Amino acid sequence: MVLRVEQDIFVVRQRGREVAAAVGLEHQDQVRMATALSEVARDLLRAVGGADVIFYAEPRPDGRWHLRVDLVPVGPLPDGRYVPQSGAVARLVDSLGVVGLGRDTVVRMSRRVPVTAQALTPERLAELRTELGRSVPGSALDELTAQNQQLIAALDEVRSQRDELAVLNTELEETNRGVMALYNQLSEELEETNRGVVALYAELDEKSAQLRAASESKSRFLANVSHELRAPVTAIIGLGRLLADSASDPLTEEQARQVGLIRSSAADLLNLVNELLDLAKAESGRIEPTWADVDLRPVFGQLRGTLRALATRPEVELVVEEPPSPAVLRTDEVLLAQVLRNLLHNGLKFTERGEVRLRASRRDEGWELTVTDTGPGIAPDLHDRIFEEFYQVPGTTRAYGTGLGLPYARRLVTLLGGTLHLDSEPGRGSTFTVALPASGA
Repeated sequence: MVLRVEQDIFVVRQRGREVAAAVGLEHQDQVRMATALSEVARDLLRAVGGADVIFYAEPRPDGRWHLRVDLVPVGPLPDGRYVPQSGAVARLVDSLGVVGLGRDTVVRMSRRVPVTAQALTPERLAELRTELGRSVPGSALDELTAQNQQLIAALDEVRSQRDELAVLNTELEETNRGVMALYNQLSEELEETNRGVVALYAELDEKSAQLRAASESKSRFLANVSHELRAPVTAIIGLGRLLADSASDPLTEEQARQVGLIRSSAADLLNLVNELLDLAKAESGRIEPTWADVDLRPVFGQLRGTLRALATRPEVELVVEEPPSPAVLRTDEVLLAQVLRNLLHNGLKFTERGEVRLRASRRDEGWELTVTDTGPGIAPDLHDRIFEEFYQVPGTTRAYGTGLGLPYARRLVTLLGGTLHLDSEPGRGSTFTVALPASGA
């Protein structure tokens, strides 16, 4: 097509809309393409006196078809550039710019063809060219009428969108009112909840203070009672020793047996008093470990010697294995020996036959000290309870003592920076594992 006079602008617009419709652009895209084409044609007619207009349907590497329009100006463009008079023109098409085509400078625009459009085969393109060649361009009045109809349709669409927007705004206002009401309700509920939480924390603080006071009172009571009982119990043991001494008046066989029972009971009572005193010290936090590098071999040797006297039954063997060398860890030797002595004593007390074994092994960055016995074992549901104060496993034939030994042992192990773990089943014995870091707490 040629663009030389004002009348040609209407023809170019009409042809642009027809070509866009022929290749399959949607109605709104047809109007956009025709509008952009008429605006560029008007600019070129005023700037350089006209142009030649060529329509292309071309495939792109992505498989999509594009409708391309080249406007070849009849004269040189100012500075070789083209800037539309209306800034909205570039938004009506996918691309708009100036390209060099041989010696000519071409204003080129394009628009993507929808993938839903009919395939543009060579036969289809030839058919479209024939149809467009037979059509007769309308007059300027016809094109103005078509533009008015398009404008009315656009106004109707804008009015419809405006009405929809008004409805949406109304719904949004109602939603906002509902959200604000919900927010206010939630805020009130949150404030009420916060007041309840604050009151609960205050009550918890009060209960915690009461519990601390009760714990301190219990510890003081245990310490005072234990201290007061130790002197008379020690006196009973001394008097019993004097009565049984060979330098004293001889006793009858029955009297000697009775005195032995008194001394044995007093020794047991003194042991219970000492356990109560130790537990009171641990709970009050008055035990401070004395950290030093401790060699386990002398510790194990001392335990082997001192506890062998407790293995009075020939059916039970006490085995203390030699620790692997080097067997040095940083801990409190006295507290560690007290823990192991307690565990070995428990094993010897409740094991009827078999053995009680103490062994040490290195694990990663620490040590594991295990005391294993072949006693009756402990049910899994009681594993935590035996570390409770004053608790004794029901049904054991030798259930004597205060039930304070294991809780005290666990407190000492925790104080040394380790853990005390039990692995046991009824009929399969028990294994107490003391895990300690090699470098101390």
